[in-house]
Amino acid sequence: MESNAVLASLQPNYLLCPSRSSSSSAAAAAAATATFLPLSCSQSTRFCPPQFLKLEKQVFASASSSNVNEANSPFRSAAVLSDSYKCVLLFLTKASDIADIEWDNLGFGFLPTDYMYMMKCTQGGNFSKGELQRFGNIELNPSAGVLNYGQGLFEGLKAYRKENGNILLFRPEENALRMRLGAERMCMPSPTVEQFVEAVKETVLANKRWVPPPGKGSLYIRPLLMGSGAVLGLAPAPEYNFLIYVSPVGNYFKEGVAPINLIVEHELHRATPGGTGGVKTIGNYAAVLKAQSAAKAKGYSDVLYLDCVHKKYLEEVSSCNIFVAKGDVISTPAIKGTILPGITRKSIIDVAQNQGFQVEERLVTVDELLDADEVFCTGTAVVVSPVGSITYKGKRVSYGVDGFGAVSQQLYCVLTRLQMGLIDDKMNWTVELS
Repeated sequence: MESNAVLASLQPNYLLCPSRSSSSSAAAAAAATATFLPLSCSQSTRFCPPQFLKLEKQVFASASSSNVNEANSPFRSAAVLSDSYKCVLLFLTKASDIADIEWDNLGFGFLPTDYMYMMKCTQGGNFSKGELQRFGNIELNPSAGVLNYGQGLFEGLKAYRKENGNILLFRPEENALRMRLGAERMCMPSPTVEQFVEAVKETVLANKRWVPPPGKGSLYIRPLLMGSGAVLGLAPAPEYNFLIYVSPVGNYFKEGVAPINLIVEHELHRATPGGTGGVKTIGNYAAVLKAQSAAKAKGYSDVLYLDCVHKKYLEEVSSCNIFVAKGDVISTPAIKGTILPGITRKSIIDVAQNQGFQVEERLVTVDELLDADEVFCTGTAVVVSPVGSITYKGKRVSYGVDGFGAVSQQLYCVLTRLQMGLIDDKMNWTVELS
């Protein structure tokens, strides 16, 4: 009776995933309500492969009985079934496997999803096994290192849905490596590459209904590493949290893939030699808000920063790298400690070289920028964004007329088709989740 009552109270969007050893009268009662195919997962697998069942509607599920935090789950009332079924209750998708939102109107804004991933570590220790929790607010001590001294890093990567329904991640191990480098600079422990990638996979699969349909956008993945332990004097925090949340997104700039308009900032600076400009620490982004806000108030899309010593060499835009094309030569500022080593930047360099372009990583002057045939930006959020105009000390220079230039169009098409699984991944950059 209790089993039937719990089953009847479940919303159609939720699944019971029993273990292979399920038995007892409760199992027989449930069988009358839901029909399961045999499970093929073992104790060593983190996620069961998708299974069918009938529970008012036919739905798909991918579940991990060892990684859902039941204490934070809204389904504790179903614990009566856990004893006999050893089941896990996971937020599930409808038959369409897609959330019911207006996918055509996605911008680059936060949209709450179902699950987040949490993992903890003490200073000098190692991160242990993490867990999925229902998405929600987190609790921090007012004296947490991240709140008082900015001891925090973040990453950004994306997941794309293929036409066959599978999901592709793009170079997640690169984000893991970059976080480890940043953590060393910020005196923080960091998850291993394997822990990072596995956590990303689990978080994406738990939120798979939020991955946009093919061609409608992507699922933005935001890993965070923060000093969560209380510390009053200036010192590394005693405890650290690694967290991942996700949100479906569309284009980063309001212009979409239309050309953006940049203004060169020659007074305020994003980074200094010997500082933290080359790692993805949270303070780097707060530092650009003043110049960025002023630029947007004047109608510009974003700000391009110069080096703080000579004030004539390009560095990067607020949240993306910059490329300058002249003939068959593509130039981009060299990574020298003040510029973030973008993963999309790295990928575009490889794609461009494979397409026959000569790529130079070096000092690039403002004069070269103004004399370029074409300018474009790269980043996880923007992917590849053509620059329509640059304004420097009141002088405005325009590039092309509409949309992408020939170079950025070619590189954008190759990279995005690879990210979305539309062409063969000969670079072995993508990780497919089914």
